[in-house]
Amino acid sequence: MIPITNGSNDAVTPDRKTEQDHLRIVEDLIARQKRVATLVQRQTHDGPRHGLVEQLVHKQQLEELRVKLVPLPPDTIARLLEALPPDESLLVWDLVADDRGAEILDQLSDALGETLSLARRPVAGPAKPINIHAFEPHAGRLRQIQINSKDDLARIKPIWVDLLAPTREERQWVAEIFGLKLPDADDLTDLEESARFYFEDDDDGGDVHLHSDFLLEKKDASRNVPVAFILHKNILFSMRDEELPVFRLQRLRARIQPGNVSHGKDVLLDLYGADVEYSADTLEDIYAELEKVGRTVLSPHVTDDEAATILSAIAQQEDLNGRIRRNVLDTRRALSFLLRGRLLSPEQQNEARQILRDIDSLDGHTSFLFGKINFLMDATVGFININQNKRVSKLTTIGVVFTPINIIAGIGGMSEFSMMTRDVPWPMAYGVLSAAMVVMGLVTYQALRYRERHKARAKVGAGETA
Repeated sequence: MIPITNGSNDAVTPDRKTEQDHLRIVEDLIARQKRVATLVQRQTHDGPRHGLVEQLVHKQQLEELRVKLVPLPPDTIARLLEALPPDESLLVWDLVADDRGAEILDQLSDALGETLSLARRPVAGPAKPINIHAFEPHAGRLRQIQINSKDDLARIKPIWVDLLAPTREERQWVAEIFGLKLPDADDLTDLEESARFYFEDDDDGGDVHLHSDFLLEKKDASRNVPVAFILHKNILFSMRDEELPVFRLQRLRARIQPGNVSHGKDVLLDLYGADVEYSADTLEDIYAELEKVGRTVLSPHVTDDEAATILSAIAQQEDLNGRIRRNVLDTRRALSFLLRGRLLSPEQQNEARQILRDIDSLDGHTSFLFGKINFLMDATVGFININQNKRVSKLTTIGVVFTPINIIAGIGGMSEFSMMTRDVPWPMAYGVLSAAMVVMGLVTYQALRYRERHKARAKVGAGETA
């Protein structure tokens, strides 16, 4: 059995353990299929129905293995194919549904992906749309060129090529036309923090690689999406797995707004600047949301259900504020890398410094919002504590009222009471006892209310004197 390892002695993560379990199940099914096939072949070798029996058993075993592969995600199947021997990986590959073949091939290494693609060409349903946006400078603007094929990409001289979730074939187009090997999708998140900005030396002067996070704000779950930038021969290549508002905005601006854009670095700085603007707009949304929460928190009374809703809203805004802070920090690091590397012209350096000044102003806003969030959180928790204290106070009052009643009831249950009242009819004796219990409870309750009113008048008098 071939284990899936990470090349170290580190503890196996839950995801890795799940992949090991899937691999173990697949290997057991393949091994059992081979044993059953061998046994059937031996037992029916001389029989007249040898071929039919062997075919039925083989089909049954393959169908069982196919069922096991159906719920597995493409990346898990890709790792299984990498871990299995060549003959077994081909067997598993033949069982993969045709409409999932392209997704799995994108997760495989180049060598194994080429081998499996030649063994069986996956037949997908509807063709995946080509999400390549290419831009050429034209009359002071960027003109977008429609890319429908490899020939369309080869005919133009762009300064910006934007790829959204590119397939293996589309990455191959870029490699053949521009001589640039784009990173795989996993490389966008697997890089260490210190290796996200670097130069790559070659005969043409070296490519510049930057891996940055861009904010994606959604009502259900906001997150930071990794984006890979490569400056290659004055062309900016950008690659990501999800559509981002910043890129949609920049593509719109590039088509309609004139500007002095003649280099891929100009587009890169515009994207970082648009990202800072998008972060600032999101901060304004956080301000508005916290104002709504603040009006509820500062109301005279907040119920526990309202407090739970407020805490959930505050937690969402705190998470979004933290993601904005991380996003602008990543943008600051990228711009500092470009300035330190002396890659920018004087005009571009001024633009980069202006973006850094905008980021510095956003830092103050995020810090203020963290303080406001903490205040609202403390105020909400304070209302929860007040509500709990009110309930405890009511329970205490009830306990104080019933304490003397319990004493009288205890006396009534003693044998001495029945001895003392043996000459009195029991309905009268216990009726008087019950009336005494009620009177004692009312007296205690009125005493507590009088004490509370006296304290309230004392506080009012002290306030007027002050």
